Amino acid sequence: MGGQRERQPRAPKTQVGEVAYLEVVTVNETGAFLDWGHPSDVLLPFGEQRFRPTPGKRVLVRLYEDQQGRPVASQKLDRFIQDEATGLAPGDEVTLVIADVTDLGYKAVVDHRYWGLLYRDDATRPLRRGQRAKGYVKRVRNDGRLDLSLLPPGPARLDVVGEQVLKALRESGGYLPLSDNSEASEIKTRLGVSKNAFKQAIGRLYKQRRIVIEAHGIRLVPGVTSLDPQA
Repeated sequence: MGGQRERQPRAPKTQVGEVAYLEVVTVNETGAFLDWGHPSDVLLPFGEQRFRPTPGKRVLVRLYEDQQGRPVASQKLDRFIQDEATGLAPGDEVTLVIADVTDLGYKAVVDHRYWGLLYRDDATRPLRRGQRAKGYVKRVRNDGRLDLSLLPPGPARLDVVGEQVLKALRESGGYLPLSDNSEASEIKTRLGVSKNAFKQAIGRLYKQRRIVIEAHGIRLVPGVTSLDPQA
């Protein structure tokens, strides 16, 4: 195809069947060509564009094969991504690609097949468009749409939150001015988790003798590095 450039083989950024945020290399009369990590750039035809891309910018696309079996990109994700998910249940681990930031949170592509929503309260860290992240199905709604979480369900969730607390303690010199009496917004800003998750996690860390709970904060026990999975 005209407009493609040849490169040395390297680890591909994505493959056919996946959604990815790819850089526009060049634009010509055929369409736009995107860097997908393969020796040759992949074509984003004019008919598959939602707007005219600019070289150097990134676009969110889905890779598929055309009738001749050649890899092609499309910005028209709704042709490939379904609203109603099948075969997924609450707690399932999934791959997320962040598609858009909305008033409610983040619209994400789940396992390159379904649309899902990650509410702001369930986002433990800022995310950007095109970012890949590991996530979990929080809820399958009656209409088959997915609500998502960045934290795993059950005890594993407390392990993740606990690691975040220990990391924040180490980075702040061993003390955090956060307690049961702290405002939920303060905990969310500092750690990216809900107050309830924080309280459960520090209760567990205290029982494991990894922290000391003081009147106005928590303190790391000397010598503690990370969670012991056997504890």
